[in-house]
Amino acid sequence: MASSASLLLLFVVAASHVCCSHGQGGDEGAVAAIYSLGDSITDTGNLAKEAPPGAFETIKHLPYGVTFGRPTGRCSDGLLIIDFLVFCSSCANAAQDMGLPFLNPYLAKNMSFDHGVNFAVAGATAMDPTDLFNRTFSMPFTANSLKLQLQWFKDFMKSTFDTDQEIRKRLQSSLVLVGEIGGNDYNFAFYANKSVSEVEKMIPAVVETIINATKQVLDMGASRVIVPGNFPIGCLPSYLTAMAMPEPSAYDSTACLKDLNLFAAKHNTQLQQAVAALRASYPDAAIAYADYFNSFLSLLKGGPALGFDANSTHKACCGAGGRYNYDLRLMCGVEGTAVCADPSAYVSWDGIHMTQAAYKAMSRLIYHGRYLQPQILSFREKNGQT
Repeated sequence: MASSASLLLLFVVAASHVCCSHGQGGDEGAVAAIYSLGDSITDTGNLAKEAPPGAFETIKHLPYGVTFGRPTGRCSDGLLIIDFLVFCSSCANAAQDMGLPFLNPYLAKNMSFDHGVNFAVAGATAMDPTDLFNRTFSMPFTANSLKLQLQWFKDFMKSTFDTDQEIRKRLQSSLVLVGEIGGNDYNFAFYANKSVSEVEKMIPAVVETIINATKQVLDMGASRVIVPGNFPIGCLPSYLTAMAMPEPSAYDSTACLKDLNLFAAKHNTQLQQAVAALRASYPDAAIAYADYFNSFLSLLKGGPALGFDANSTHKACCGAGGRYNYDLRLMCGVEGTAVCADPSAYVSWDGIHMTQAAYKAMSRLIYHGRYLQPQILSFREKNGQT
């Protein structure tokens, strides 16, 4: 097991409309708004707004956002999966999208929330901080959690709409994403030098927290909800560096750490089972599990065919050298680091988060492929493209 210091920063892991069916052969209706809860995989600027001056400065400046043209508070060189779901008209060869504007972060001022809100915060956990403290390890960077984001969501809806009936009506024409969330709960535990077997004991509580939040969203009136699973963390440059093993047998055929991927798969299996139970309890709602785990593995295995450099699928684009171009002492954006010439050829941006190109490819695999279970989004073609 790696030292606690070596894991310090792992967390900082349709002519423009879409129809969404309610179950098999159900009614269809256009999505009017998207509401998103989650962590850095989804955060479009809340951490940058929330953090005091001097904290998390790297994501507020280039090279973060270099592909987009400016820093936006996203933990990437450009856009995220959520961006490709809501609006891809500005993306090359994009044929399908929801035709909605990018989701503004909840903490932004004087911005429109007419088409949805992003409540996700980089570094956020599923479980409440006090629950994590009781597990004998601390959260060194953020106190944000799914509980707080859910309260933001409720406060926003109550301040925007006059009655619960109006809230239900709005949510019935909306899409709600609960996650990806939970990855940081485990990252903090690994940071505290907990073993894989110890961290596995957290899975039921983390999954229960995600499901309870999803129930609250459904009880408010949401009729279309997506709950994403965790990534194969054993494939990330950060973990490949921090938990490197000398034995070749510790790695699988995709050059990822077996034990960490098995751990992530266990989380996902329990989450999928819980989501399936939700469908039985809420038969009138369309509730889908987004398979980030297998879509990411498909990205690695089919990297060259998707335009990624076969020799760089496990390396960070922005870093300071080493086998995986990841060094926790020199994180992307600080002096001594450099950015690769072509981020679109890389899967990983900074060793923890992915590049815009990778997020775009994953979005296509998930929302237009076989990794949304069941497929509750039925996209229409735009301008004859597919």
